[in-house]
Amino acid sequence: MEYRDYYRILGVQRTANAEEVKTAYRRLARKYHPDVSKEPNAEERFKEVQEAYEVLKDPEKRAAYDQLGSEWKSGQQFRPPPDWGSGFEFGGGRTRQRAHAHAGDEAQAYAEEGFSDFFSSLFGGASPFRSATRGGGRDHHARIDIALEQAFHGTTSTLELKRPELKSDGTLEVRTHTVRVTIPSGLTEGQLIRLAGQGEPAADGGRAGDLYLEAHILPHRLYQVDGRDITLTLPVAPWEAALGASVTVPTLGGPVDMQIPAGAQSGQKLRLRGRGLPGKPPGDQYVQLKVVLPPATTAEAKAVYGEMRAKLDFNPRADLTG
Repeated sequence: MEYRDYYRILGVQRTANAEEVKTAYRRLARKYHPDVSKEPNAEERFKEVQEAYEVLKDPEKRAAYDQLGSEWKSGQQFRPPPDWGSGFEFGGGRTRQRAHAHAGDEAQAYAEEGFSDFFSSLFGGASPFRSATRGGGRDHHARIDIALEQAFHGTTSTLELKRPELKSDGTLEVRTHTVRVTIPSGLTEGQLIRLAGQGEPAADGGRAGDLYLEAHILPHRLYQVDGRDITLTLPVAPWEAALGASVTVPTLGGPVDMQIPAGAQSGQKLRLRGRGLPGKPPGDQYVQLKVVLPPATTAEAKAVYGEMRAKLDFNPRADLTG
């Protein structure tokens, strides 16, 4: 998808305050409103202006958008970074309704589905902005990254979150604050951790909103995660696969002994029941075998391979010629 420069679309500097953003939007909305405009591509330009204003008028969306940096140019191919939104605290979003809008009004003439793929990838249905507002203070949401070992064992951790706020002069400020969170043993990808009353305070003194932390498990150098199941690729020597062997296998709970059956093949999966992430029931660990050949870098090694070639009646491509 193509990157969209919302500041360029509205014709404002990245340092523009809220009033400057609103003024630029109203001017362009009057210019391109499809009911009255004679400009070429007025409807498309009006949608771009609406989309840009939807982001830049909202302190949370704007602060998140600014995290992408200023080096991007309109039209460049873009993909959200893997850690998009991590550690960034957002308030619950408001469901936008389709409404008739006169030029310059702040009412939205187009629902979110009229916006670009770029917008949807950052602020669409899977983002925290789509959460509904309830009575009292708004719920807040933040994405946090968790090591696989933390998800397995559970832990208590102090996290630093960034929260965007508008200053009195209408400019944007990102403040940091810390929360202490208990990560339960057996936490899975995308699981929500609720911190009651740690969202937005209610203006009328009512119940404060909650803070929801959406956990994402970081990639691990050894394991791949699928729900509560994990997979480990285990290198084995040719003779271990051919003759069978007892080998020690790492698991999240510590090393265990496992029997490789004789005649095992590269790519074959063996299961260690209950050795995945804890739960009811717990996940399993799958061990995928990968036969690794010793290098033929010495005369002795080359002689061994030559003897195997002479004595073993083996054609690995027999099925291709049958």
